[in-house]
Amino acid sequence: MATDELSSKLSRRLQIEEGAEDPVALDRKQPDDSEEKPAVANADPELGALLVRRGELNEGQGEHVQPSMKVFNPYTEFKEFSRKQIKDMEKMFKEYDTGKDNYIDLMELKLMMEKLGAPQTHVGLKNMIKEVDEDLDNKLSFREFLLIFRKAAAGDLAEDSGLCVLARLSEIDVSTEGVKGAKTFFEAKVQAISESNRFEAEIRQEQEAKKKQAEEQKQRRAAFKELQSAFK
Repeated sequence: MATDELSSKLSRRLQIEEGAEDPVALDRKQPDDSEEKPAVANADPELGALLVRRGELNEGQGEHVQPSMKVFNPYTEFKEFSRKQIKDMEKMFKEYDTGKDNYIDLMELKLMMEKLGAPQTHVGLKNMIKEVDEDLDNKLSFREFLLIFRKAAAGDLAEDSGLCVLARLSEIDVSTEGVKGAKTFFEAKVQAISESNRFEAEIRQEQEAKKKQAEEQKQRRAAFKELQSAFK
């Protein structure tokens, strides 16, 4: 059929532009842009969208978006918060991520605000997401969720904004600003060392707690075995 043939030609052209195939010279004249766009509209929608997007990039109308290869570590990126604060925020995020896809979408944010006792309008919810939605996917990742509390701690949220209400009702204390709040370079240095020491101390405390828990479990198993042997 004509549509299948057109789709095949468009697919081949896309492969040539990406370097997957070598171009082959044709005797007949290539159509100009004004003739090509209607053809794209009649082709496979996904393939047509790719070609339109590539055309826009070639004409300088769009921007190349490179996928980020950086591994997100909340403890190193959000040093103004303690490990406990970040774990509390993570627990809250997972609680409201009912779809378990590592994102909080519009409906999940709606339910969150309702449970917090501060329901928002549809426009209000969209504005809340927009304020921290850095990748423009209309939903909140865990990193973007943490940005809410960073902005709240730094005083960058309007008192009557939905995000400020969310941070205030979350019962997570984010009053410390960390190194970002330092006034001088020297003060920032001292505070950075303090933050590092606190971070290490929190890790040691977690390790000691786990060690203590493992020791208690070991003692309970030994006591149980001793009790078992008494009945044999």
